Amino acid sequence: MFRLITFAILAYTVYLIFRFIRNLGRAVRPPAQPPESRLTGTMVKDEACGTYIPKEGAIRDIIDGEERFFCSKECRGRFIEERKKAR
Repeated sequence: MFRLITFAILAYTVYLIFRFIRNLGRAVRPPAQPPESRLTGTMVKDEACGTYIPKEGAIRDIIDGEERFFCSKECRGRFIEERKKAR
């Protein structure tokens, strides 16, 4: 009986050593971090619907030589259609 307990303790110790060695390489590498997005805090107005949105998240388009910002493709399309009707 004593031999069985000794063998079990020895086997468990060997298991812990192998698990430690296997995880050693993982602990050395730092976890991957997503790239930081730089937010300026600048808000721009969508000229089609009047919504204010962050400049970084806006859809940008140059219309008549002027940079314009939109919250969605639908608002951009509506703005272009309204410009065509006004001419």
